[in-house]
Amino acid sequence: MAGALDDLTILDLTQYVTGPYGTRLLADYGANVIKVERPGGDPARRLGPFPGGHSHPEKSGTFFYFNLNKRAIVLDLKNPAHVEVFGRLVDAADVVVESFRPGALDQLGVGWDYIHGRKPSLPLVSISNFGQSGPYRDYKGSEVVLFGFAGEMYATGLAGREPVKMYGTAGLVQAGAAAAGAILAAAMVGREQGIGQHVDFAIADALLSSADRRHSTLIGHEFSGRKTVRRASEAVGLADGVFPCRDGYVEMHGSARKWERLLDMLDRPSWALEPRWIRPEAAQDATTVEEFNALLTGWLMERTKREVWREARRARVLCTPLLTIAEIFEDEAFAERGFWQAVDHPYLGTVKTPGRPFIMTDSPWELRHSAPLLGGNTREILAELGYRGDELTALDAYHPPVEVD
Repeated sequence: MAGALDDLTILDLTQYVTGPYGTRLLADYGANVIKVERPGGDPARRLGPFPGGHSHPEKSGTFFYFNLNKRAIVLDLKNPAHVEVFGRLVDAADVVVESFRPGALDQLGVGWDYIHGRKPSLPLVSISNFGQSGPYRDYKGSEVVLFGFAGEMYATGLAGREPVKMYGTAGLVQAGAAAAGAILAAAMVGREQGIGQHVDFAIADALLSSADRRHSTLIGHEFSGRKTVRRASEAVGLADGVFPCRDGYVEMHGSARKWERLLDMLDRPSWALEPRWIRPEAAQDATTVEEFNALLTGWLMERTKREVWREARRARVLCTPLLTIAEIFEDEAFAERGFWQAVDHPYLGTVKTPGRPFIMTDSPWELRHSAPLLGGNTREILAELGYRGDELTALDAYHPPVEVD
């Protein structure tokens, strides 16, 4: 079945996480994504996890996940012959996406002026930490820097402890999802209106304006001057927050607002029926909250998280078990929905990986092929661009790395 974006060609010069995830989301729905890698490859190839902990450019879990459904070509944009190949790729593309430091493509002579002069209808989406201009443009960024810059680290964690960020590369992935929308919008305008735009996508802006609490806390500060601070504990209010149970943790939200449902979930124990819990000021009284949640924790510790979850669903209380990675992988709900997909990779073997982010019935997500080997599609792509014979052989001078035990 045809994908929703089968007729879209994306020239992808991005690296690491944000850009590759944005282009991968579009590749998953049919876009022809051609990844241009420098000699030596995307630096993400040096990031783990690696099987057995042994680094290898073809065994990076990071590169594998963020580059599924793409093909790759190795080009040295300092080489005039390779710049000519890049020009032919530009001619065939619907959108170009890059994530070099601001001004890097211009220094190579293949930046916005080159692209716009060669194909005026072609958009260029430039992804950077802090944007292409402004006082922060040349600052270095990382997951922790960008998450902190966006402001929510100030309120993430426990009072009296150091601030923390979300796990792993969650912030960069979130920005990548936003970038996918920017890439698709730019491509549509270029195709339908013939307008090639240079889109300046700053990861910091994407995180600063995201729905993950930031925009609401910024607005609140603007009008009241108050700052959202880190909490004294993982509990937010009465039966509201993260709580331990017999085999892990569960998270509950807003239960005190639906008090009868919470009582139903708990099977109406005598301690939960005391009138003092439902006083209007109870949820703001730290002593009352601590006392009630201690009693609730006693109830939770007698049950597993799935048992708690079952009782919560029955009583219609908003609650979820906090599963470990291993538990998510074995979870029946994911298995029943066919979420995990198997993909074969020459170096990694058969890998089970997360599948579709959402369902489109008429033009569905499809896992067409694995992440590309370094230079693995160079000859194929050169042939599509019209190169033949000795010229093709000379340009396809890269060979995949030798297997390392």
